[in-house]
Formats: sequence, structure tokens, C-alpha cells
Amino acid sequence: MAVINLNQKLGRIEIKDFELSNNVVFNFFNNIPVDERDEKLIRAIYIGVLALMEDRISAFLAKTTNELGTELESLKMIFEMKKELFYKTTVKGFVAEDQVAEFLNNYFTSRRINDKAVLIGNATGVLPKNKTGDIICELNGDPSLRIAIECKFDKSIRLGDIESKDIFTKKMDTAWSQLLEAQVNRDSKVGIIVFDISLIDNSILKAYENVGYIKGIGFVAVINSQSGDYSNLAIAYMLARDIALNAKGVELDTKFLSMIINRIIKDINDILNVKRLVEANIANNKEILKQLERSMMLMEFNQAYLTKFLKDGKLSKKDMLDFYLGEDVRDKYRALEKEIDNIQ
Repeated sequence: MAVINLNQKLGRIEIKDFELSNNVVFNFFNNIPVDERDEKLIRAIYIGVLALMEDRISAFLAKTTNELGTELESLKMIFEMKKELFYKTTVKGFVAEDQVAEFLNNYFTSRRINDKAVLIGNATGVLPKNKTGDIICELNGDPSLRIAIECKFDKSIRLGDIESKDIFTKKMDTAWSQLLEAQVNRDSKVGIIVFDISLIDNSILKAYENVGYIKGIGFVAVINSQSGDYSNLAIAYMLARDIALNAKGVELDTKFLSMIINRIIKDINDILNVKRLVEANIANNKEILKQLERSMMLMEFNQAYLTKFLKDGKLSKKDMLDFYLGEDVRDKYRALEKEIDNIQ
């Protein structure tokens, strides 16, 4: 008796008494919570069918049978499938959302943060017939305290600065519009839009190479999913989280808030640039280490003022002067600089 039955009238597949003995499949589902397994199975079937439709798996196996061992053959097949599926227009957004949510939940666990990333892109939100906002992050177990995340692995999405927008032209999705729409549609405090380095318009990459903040709109994070680098997303999320947790009922001075956030992001980008220098030039380690420690201290310094501002809703003129001069962090750095100079 056939395991699969096609219900032509209802247009669906019916599977009865189905069992599968496969270590790879078993180990995958064994690491997934019980209440998420049905959804993952449907996703696995969908992605697998799309791959088979391209008839690439059989061609790949035929080509490598006499060249590679079984284990290496399987690894190569998985890599090529993942890469091919990622770049397929019909699938890459679907895969991106899943990977971003998985990274965030793993990040929350490792940092012992009581947040949860929930895939919600298939459900309509507050706006009629609108599904913008792929992921909702619930903060500290509070469903009403949210960060909305939109994943756009698509080169056709432009920055969409409001100053250059012509309202009489045909509507097009942009980073600005998607950030605003996601927050409204998912009733969230803050929004983040995620781009992949290999699928991003130059207008966005030029403005925000790593992490960016669009004043009054939200955050931009550029990741590299193919190399598994989601560090920029983690940075953007923690900044967004600070705002979401501390901006309750506060009339914010957006200009000052923007100044603090943009300085934090500048320091973050400095750190990322320093990291590249470390990898490329070991001979300059001392100077690089000084710059790294200096940027880290500035991040902590700026973060402290951001938290105070969001919590109290204001900073005194003395606070603003201290923030501008930064004497405290400069004094701390001098002591550390001497320690670095004494390293043999």
C-alpha cells in the first residue's frame, strides 16, 4: 500500500503510518522542541521538493561517485544545496528568516537573556492583509514588549531616504518603508532590517557597511549568512533592546538620542575595522590593541549615557558636557595604555 496519497479534490498530500529511520533526520528533530517539530517538517519537505525540482542532487551524485568518499560527498552536497537554495528567489527569504531567528535564539541562550525570537512572517499583522515583519522578538517574556525584524535578502531594495522620495511614483519597498511598516504592523517598540552582504543594494551598503541607525526609523544590520557571521545583528539587537526596555513613557530628544547612537555605531565600526587590521598585520599588535581597548571603553562610556538618558528622559547640561569631553574614559585609558606599552 502506498504511503503517500494525493487528494486531487482538496489539492493536498496525505501521508499515513509514515516512519523514517535516518540518523541525520533523527538528530535534527531530536534537537528541536516538540511544539516546533511539525512546522520544521513542513519546511524541510518544502525546501527539499524545490531542490529536487531543479534535479541538481542526482547530477551531483553521479559526478562525484568515483571521486569522493561517502562522508565528504554528503558534506559537499549539503553545502551546494544550501548555497543554491539561498540564492533561489522563491526560497532565499524563507531560509534567511529561519536562520536569523535561530541565531537570535541561540544568542539569547548563550547570553542568558530572557528574550524569544518568533517567526511570524506568514501571519498578517495590525495592517490589513499585511505580513511585513518576519520575526518578532519578545523581551523578558513579555509579549507586549517587542522588537520587529524584517529580513530583506534582495538587491532590489534601496535605502529610500525620505528626502529623495517622490510620493507620486509607483510604490516600492525600501529600507525606510519596510522598517516603519514592520514596526506598525507588528506593534513593536523598535525595528531592525537585516541585509546579507551578498544580496544588498550599493546605496545601503555605502551608507551602512556593518551596523546603522536611521534617525527615528530603526536599525540596519548587514550580515554574512554564507560564512555564518551574524555579529552585526547581535550588535544592532542589543542597541534596539536598550531602547525598547528603557524608553517607556519618555519624551525623547531625538537629536541627542541620534547623536549618542551614531557615536556608539561609529565606535562599533572602528572595532570591526581594528579586527580586520589584527588579522592582516600581526606586527602592529600593540597599537591595534590600544585602539581596540580605546574603542571598547568608548562603547561602555556611551552606553552608560544612553541608558541614563533613556531611563530618566533627560540629561543635565553637566551630563552633556561630561559626555562631550569624555575625561573619565580618557583617564582610565591612560593607565591601560601604560600596561600595553609594558607588554614584552
